[in-house]
Amino acid sequence: MSRRTEQHPDLTDPRIGAPLFSTWRVGTPERQGRTVEAIGRTWERRPWPADGLLGYHVYVGHDGSTLMHHSQWSGEQAFEAFVKTHRQERVDEIDTAVPGIERVGLGRYRRYRSRERAVGDERVPGLIVTVRIDFEEETGERPEEWVDLVLKALGDDQEGHAGLISAHFHLSVDGGHVLNYAEWESDQAYDEALAAPGADAWERVRAYPGMKGTSGSRYRHALGLVPG
Repeated sequence: MSRRTEQHPDLTDPRIGAPLFSTWRVGTPERQGRTVEAIGRTWERRPWPADGLLGYHVYVGHDGSTLMHHSQWSGEQAFEAFVKTHRQERVDEIDTAVPGIERVGLGRYRRYRSRERAVGDERVPGLIVTVRIDFEEETGERPEEWVDLVLKALGDDQEGHAGLISAHFHLSVDGGHVLNYAEWESDQAYDEALAAPGADAWERVRAYPGMKGTSGSRYRHALGLVPG
C-alpha cells in the first residue's frame, strides 16, 4: 500500500533517474488544503503503483493558490507506464473531490549537482524555495557552468547562507533551464540571505551570459507518500 510520511525527500538518492516537478493551480488556501487531503486519501486507499516510483511529495505554495508536486522515478519508462495504467483513476478521484484544478505543466529533469546537507545537520526545513533559471537557445554547456559558479559562490559565502540547509540543481531534459530546489531553515533565513551584500562571485552569477530570466516560488512540505 501507499503510506504517508513527514520526511522530506532525499534528492540525492542515486536510484533516482527521472525527477519530475509539476504545478497545480487550485485558487485559494482552503482549496490547497482540500486538494492535499484528497491526494492523500486517493493514494492511501490504493496499492503503491510501481517499483520504479521511489517517492511522491506535495508542497503548498506561499502564494495561497498553487501546489508543487515532486515525484522521484527510477527512469522515465517507469513514469510512462504509470501514466498508461494508474494515473487517470487517481486524477479522476481527486478532481471529483476538488473540481476545477488547473494542471499547469510537468517538468522533466536530471539532477546535476548539489550542495548537500552537512554531516550531522538535523535541521528540518521550514521553507522550500524553487528557482527556475532560463537560458537562451544553443547555450551549450552554459547551464552546467552556471551551476558550477553558484556552488563555488555558496562555498565562499558560508556565513551569508548559514540558513541554507541544502540546494539541488536540476537540468531540464530539453536543456532550456535549470531548477534549483533549496531547503532553508525559515523564511527569515532566506530573506536575510537575499538582503546580504553581494560579493563579486554573486555578481558573476547574476551577469552570466545566456541567462534570459529567473522566477522563484516559496513552499512548505505538506504531504509525502512512499511505499507502505
